[in-house]
Amino acid sequence: MRESGARGFGRGFLHAKHLPLSRSAVVAAIGFALGVASAAQATTPEQARWRSEAQAVTITRDDWGIAHVHGKTDADAVFGMAYAQAEDDFNRVETNYLNSLGWLAKADGDSAIWSDLRQRLFIDPAELRRQYTRSPAWLQALMNAWADGLNDYLATHPDAHPRAITHFEPWMALSFSEGSIGGDIERVSLSKLEAFYGHPGESVASIETPSSWAEPSGSNGIAIAPKLTVDGHALLWINPHTSFYFRSELQMSSDAGLDAYGAVTWGQFFIYQGFNKHIGWMHTSTTADAVDEFAETIVHKDGKLFYRYGSELRPVTVRQISVPYRNSDGSMAERSFTVYATHHGPIVRVQDGKWIAIALMNKPMEALEQSWLRTKASDYASYMKVAELKANSSNNTIFADDKGEIAYLHPQFIPKRDDRFDYTKPVDGSNPATDWKGLTDLNDLPHVLDPPNGWVMNTNDWPYSAAGSYSPKREDYPRYMDTVGENPRGVHATMLLTGQKNFTMASLITLAFDSYLPEFARQIPILVHDYDTLPASDPLKKKLAGQIAMLRNWDYRWGIASMPTTLAVFWGDTLWDSLDKADNAEGLSMYDRMAEKAGAKARLQALATASDRLEKDFGSWGVPWGEVNRFQRLTSDIVQPFNDAKPSIPVPFTSSRWGSLASFGAHRWPGTKRYYGTSGNSFVAVVDFGDKVHARAITAGGESGHVDSPHFEDEAERYTTGNLRQVYFWPEELKGHVEKVYHPDI
Repeated sequence: MRESGARGFGRGFLHAKHLPLSRSAVVAAIGFALGVASAAQATTPEQARWRSEAQAVTITRDDWGIAHVHGKTDADAVFGMAYAQAEDDFNRVETNYLNSLGWLAKADGDSAIWSDLRQRLFIDPAELRRQYTRSPAWLQALMNAWADGLNDYLATHPDAHPRAITHFEPWMALSFSEGSIGGDIERVSLSKLEAFYGHPGESVASIETPSSWAEPSGSNGIAIAPKLTVDGHALLWINPHTSFYFRSELQMSSDAGLDAYGAVTWGQFFIYQGFNKHIGWMHTSTTADAVDEFAETIVHKDGKLFYRYGSELRPVTVRQISVPYRNSDGSMAERSFTVYATHHGPIVRVQDGKWIAIALMNKPMEALEQSWLRTKASDYASYMKVAELKANSSNNTIFADDKGEIAYLHPQFIPKRDDRFDYTKPVDGSNPATDWKGLTDLNDLPHVLDPPNGWVMNTNDWPYSAAGSYSPKREDYPRYMDTVGENPRGVHATMLLTGQKNFTMASLITLAFDSYLPEFARQIPILVHDYDTLPASDPLKKKLAGQIAMLRNWDYRWGIASMPTTLAVFWGDTLWDSLDKADNAEGLSMYDRMAEKAGAKARLQALATASDRLEKDFGSWGVPWGEVNRFQRLTSDIVQPFNDAKPSIPVPFTSSRWGSLASFGAHRWPGTKRYYGTSGNSFVAVVDFGDKVHARAITAGGESGHVDSPHFEDEAERYTTGNLRQVYFWPEELKGHVEKVYHPDI
C-alpha cells in the first residue's frame, strides 16, 4: 500500500494506530534504524543528502490518511510534504509540472503541442534558472528541499513510473508558483494561437460541449467577526470551487515556527488555502481585470518587423521556441516555432488585421515568495506586509485571525490604467496612453477591514458587496477593478448574512449549505407567467400543466428527494444552451437573457424539451434530484470515467450557477443518463480562532489518488452531506487518530 504511506513496514516504520505518540518519541524510536539503513543505501552524494533530510522529517498519517509533516527546519518540512504528496498522487504532481513547464507533449504527444507553446511563451527554463540563482537563500533552500523530496520518492519507489519528468530540479518550482486553478496564461485561446502560429488546415484537438456543462469557476469565502459569534471568536469559511482532487490536504510544521494546515495544489510546497495558529486565508477567483490585450500595428520594413508606438517604430522581438513531443511509437521529436512579442507581451492571435499581444503578471520568484511567506504571517499587519510583494493577480482573499480581525482583500497585482479605455477588449497598442503605468498601491485597491456589520464575504463577484452596506463604493474605483458584477451566490450570501448573529462553527456550516436557489426564485415565476398567459388552444398548455403545477408550488430549495429541483435544472440547462448560440448584441448577462430576452415561447419550449429528456432517460419528468445528481469516483485517472451501472452516491446540492453556495458541477457524460460531478466543493473547511485554533473540514472523495487505498473515497458520503470531520491540528487532537508514523522511505 505504498500510495498511502505504508512502504517500509520493516525498515524504520512504526505502526502507530491509535497510539498517543509525541514526535520526539517517534524520532527516538526509529532514528537508529534509519541511520543504519541510510548509510547502507546512500550510494551517491545526492542520495546521502536525501537520507539526511529524510531523517529530519516525520510524517504522521491520521485515520483519514492526511499527512501531518514535521521537520526540524522549514526546508525539512518542505521535503516531507513534497514526498507525502508524491505518495498520495504522484501522477497529479507530475502532470501539474508538465503543464506549467510546457512539457505536456513529452507525455501526451502532439495533441498537447499548442498548450505547451502557450506556456512557453511566458515560461522560459533558462530564465527560471537565472531567477533561481537570484532568489534569496531561504527560498533557494525551500526549492532545493522540494526537488529533493520528489526525487527521493522516485528513487525509493521504482514502481512509480513518471510520464516524462524523471528528475526534478529546484528551479522548476518557479514555473508553478501561484496555486490558482486556471492561471492567467489560460486566458490565451489555443485555437486562436494555433491559427496564428500553425500551418494552414491544422487544428487543435477539442470536443464541442454544451455551455451548461461548464461550472462557474471560483469559490466562496466568509469571515465572521467575534461580535457576531457565540464564543467571541472570529470564524472563517473556506470553500474553494475547483475540479475535484485538484488539491491535497495536509499539515506542515517545523521547529522554526512553521505550522500551517489546509489545501495544497498538487506539487506545490505551500498551503494555498488554510490556516496556521493565528490566521486563516481563503482565496476566491477575482473579477478584477489584470490581463489585457493590445492590438499592435505591424509594419514590414527592410525585411524586418516593427510595430507602431506613438510616433516611433519599435522592432518586434523575435525568438525561437522548440516544443518536444512524443510520437505514437514512443520516440521523441520536436517542433520549432518562430514567436513574436512587443513590450506589451507575446503575440497570441490576430484580430481585424492587428496582431494581439497579451500582458499579464509574470513574477515567478515574487509569487513563490508571497505564497510561502503568507503562511507564516501572524495577523493582518504581517499578512499585508507580505502582500506588498504584489504577486497575486488572480485572487481575492477573505482573512480572519485570532485577534478578531476580518478583512476582504483585492488582488495585489492590479496595473494602473487610463480608465477612459475599455480593457475588456483589445486596446490600441500604438497609443502610449493605453500602457500599464505601474501597479496600484495596496491602499488604493478595494478592501474592507473590520466592518461594523461584522462580516465579509466573496463569491467571485465584485468587491462592492463584500460587507453589505459597508462595502467599497463602485464609483470610487476604476472600471477595471471589476468586470463581472454581482452573481446569484453573492445575492444568496448577502441574504443569509445580513442581520444574523450568534454564529457557531455548526451554524456557519449550515449557512454555507443553505439550499435556497435565488436565481430560480427569479426565473421560475417568469416561466409560470408565460404558461398562465398561454392560450388554452396551445398544445403546450396541456403538455406542461403538471410541470408548471409542480414548479408553481416549489420553495426553490434543492434536496435529494426534490423533483422540482430536477425539472428546474434540466429546464435551466436547456434554455442556457439555446441562448448561448444566439446573438447577444445588448451585452446582457445570461441570466438577464433568460429573463428578458429569450421570450415566452423559448422558455416554454425549453421546459417541454427538458421534460422529454427526463421521460426518455428516467421514464418520467418527475424524478427526485438525488436519483439524477451523483458523486462517483471509479479510477485513479485524472479524467474520470462515469458509468450508470457502477455505484454512486446522491448529491443534494446543485451547480452554483443557480445561486447554491455549495457547488456541484455535474452533467451527463458520454453513455450516461445521470449527472456526475467533476467540480465544485472540493476542500471545504470552517475555522474557529479561539484561544487555540480549531477546524473542521472535508475533501471530495478522499485524500489518496490510489483506487486501492482505504482513503480513496472514505470521505465521499460526508462530502455529499456536508458532514465536516474534525481537523487534528494540535498534537492532543491527533492522539487516538494516528494510523502510521514514519520517516520518508529509505
